[in-house]
Amino acid sequence: MNLELMNNSNKTIVVGMSGGVDSSVSAYLLKEQGFKVIGLFMQNWQSEPGEVCTSEIDFKDASEVCDKLNIPLHRANFSDQYWDKVFEEFLREHKAGRTPNPDILCNREIKFKSFLEYAMNIGADYIATGHYASLQKIDGINYLCRAKDIDKDQTYFLHEVKESEFKKCIFPLENLFKNQVREIASDINLSVSKKKDSVGICFVGERNMKDFLGRFISLKEGKILDDSGSMVGKHSGATLYTRGQRQGLKVGGIKGKDDLPWYVYDKDIIKNEIYVCQGIDNKLLFSKGLKCESISFVNDINIEYPLKCYVQVRHQHKPIACIINKENGIFNVIFDEEIRGVTPGQSAVFYNNNICLGGGIISDIT
Repeated sequence: MNLELMNNSNKTIVVGMSGGVDSSVSAYLLKEQGFKVIGLFMQNWQSEPGEVCTSEIDFKDASEVCDKLNIPLHRANFSDQYWDKVFEEFLREHKAGRTPNPDILCNREIKFKSFLEYAMNIGADYIATGHYASLQKIDGINYLCRAKDIDKDQTYFLHEVKESEFKKCIFPLENLFKNQVREIASDINLSVSKKKDSVGICFVGERNMKDFLGRFISLKEGKILDDSGSMVGKHSGATLYTRGQRQGLKVGGIKGKDDLPWYVYDKDIIKNEIYVCQGIDNKLLFSKGLKCESISFVNDINIEYPLKCYVQVRHQHKPIACIINKENGIFNVIFDEEIRGVTPGQSAVFYNNNICLGGGIISDIT
């Protein structure tokens, strides 16, 4: 946490309250340090009639926590912004056959724009969230850095947020491990101390992806072909599958084939075909590099190429040393060692040790 804030009890901090344990403990820690704390619950999805609405459960949990902590709670509806800035892009990418990560867009467009603007309008000096990340000031520059709890680190999802937004942000959990957060919640008898972490699409919740996407995209049955071109099964829509995927293929027990699991190594969205191979270490699943059409850097600093750094191709993936070259406006990334399951549409995020430099959408693999 920014040490300049630690002794300033006149500051107002608006905390994004999700109804989970991380944001709840964040609010508690800030109040304990003497800040004026206000909670803000964001509703970013408008449920259909008859649809189970997890946001109402989460709002109830957030309300109970704020009552316990004796802090006010605001509720803001950002569902229009979420649809326009996040969900439509999510659908466009799926229709194009790529596998997008809407949580990254949600952070950039909602949590650190819509939420930040709303918070400033109700008198905030700073905002705070329950993200596991850290902000470190070095030579006057605020860098986004990994949290102490590397297993929970969320800088991968924050790489498109700019330094200008981070100047108004605090991450109270930066030096805590998840088990410590739950212990704090339990010690002060918060009702969410044992609530499980949310998974799935940001603010859409845990859903069957086929049923959910089928409401917005036409899904058609197609062929599953092995690496020799033989048909080994059928799928229910090529856009539902991603490179490296094993679950949901329902391929196996084929005469003359090894008794090894099958994995998606490619797909053709035009032909509506997916291509599979056997074995987790099959060479078809590995890449030597990737391409990005653009890279968004957190800090407005001069970047010289070739750039030596580390790349992370998905959340909790082991960072791999790489070199970034910029040629004709395209960023070519060469790995020091091959990486399994690199997927177009996902984000490649770059690090200098623990500092998150930024990242870009993977446009191709090499």
